Amino acid sequence: MTQTSAGAKPILLAFSGGLDTSFCVPWLAETYGRPVVTLTVNTGSIDDATAKMLEERSKTLGAVQHYLVDARPAYFEQVIKFLIMGNVRRGNLYPLCVGAERVLQAQTVAQWARKLGTEVVAHGSTAAGNDQVRFEVALRTLAPELEILAPVRDRAFKRPEQLAYLESRQLPVPPFGAAYSVNRGLWGTTIGGKETLVSDTCIPDTAWVLTREAFTNPHAPERHTIGFEAGVPCSLDGRKMDAVSLIEAVESLGARFGIGRGIHLGDTIIGFKGRVAFEAPAAEILLNAHRELEKLVLSARQARLKDSLAGPYGDLVHEGQHLDPVCRDIETFFVSSQARVTGEVHVLLRPGTVFVEGVASPWSLMKASKGAYGESAGEWTAAEAHGFSKMLALPGIFYTRAGRSAQGE
Repeated sequence: MTQTSAGAKPILLAFSGGLDTSFCVPWLAETYGRPVVTLTVNTGSIDDATAKMLEERSKTLGAVQHYLVDARPAYFEQVIKFLIMGNVRRGNLYPLCVGAERVLQAQTVAQWARKLGTEVVAHGSTAAGNDQVRFEVALRTLAPELEILAPVRDRAFKRPEQLAYLESRQLPVPPFGAAYSVNRGLWGTTIGGKETLVSDTCIPDTAWVLTREAFTNPHAPERHTIGFEAGVPCSLDGRKMDAVSLIEAVESLGARFGIGRGIHLGDTIIGFKGRVAFEAPAAEILLNAHRELEKLVLSARQARLKDSLAGPYGDLVHEGQHLDPVCRDIETFFVSSQARVTGEVHVLLRPGTVFVEGVASPWSLMKASKGAYGESAGEWTAAEAHGFSKMLALPGIFYTRAGRSAQGE
């Protein structure tokens, strides 16, 4: 075991238990001669067995203390709730599974650094990814006085080197070793490996985490009903649930069907194109259900303006700028727009897809009409329809008339 300086303040390490942060524990203690305290911020997927495993691994690696903070409720209230309200996706595909967690994790690390009385924190991000930016932008915004160590990035350690370092000291190596980087959270899971470093290959079936057996052992279709109140999911099949429990339950249902699988290719914060595999069963089901309910209760202008804000909001969250005050402004609009997004959505889950069969709401704009599209007018007479069509055509009529006049016709 590495000797540490007596009375030295600890280095607080944001610890996921993956290869990068597992490597950081002994390396930091050995290099700086200071005790290392690990902090795991649970933003999803950590059950009792996983929590015990993380604590044991941390201490085996040399940490003097390990803490686990359940941030799932805060993660939903501060981030996921608004991703649902905005139907936010990156590149019209990726529902910001993991990157959105980093600001909340950084916020928790800053709070615990103050609590422990230390001025040095560390993370395991590399130089080639987005997380280094997300994490450090948030930390520097919240606690500019902290010194931030990022040994994997700053010393350019490669995954095989980290693996060899741990094995040479007979220290535990995480599952998947150096082959895949897996990040699992409440809103989904991301998977990175050699296949995602290029644009034309897919990860193997064995690398999927949540949906591995979905297509080799397909399930028969299932119907479920999801309830929303003011844009927030609140019930599953008639049973009221808190948001975190509901998301976890929907994830479990959707994962069995392989719903929410994808590989996202897009622009990174650091400038080049990046690619990542993801599994987001809950996000895929809830976003589809929420959007369909919105169509029933929002006006066309409400929906159009809200959609115009969803992209910039998603960019800010993705780029680690969630603390920018403009995000509070957009969130205020989202909340206002959701006042009538209350009702139930009936979904059919089938292998690889979610199909929205129908929606119902006391605020239904369809029910508010006396007519039925394509069947009966109800709200106007034939003469009124004729006049409306003529008035609506006037801009086009004037444009055509002006063109003919200019050409001397």
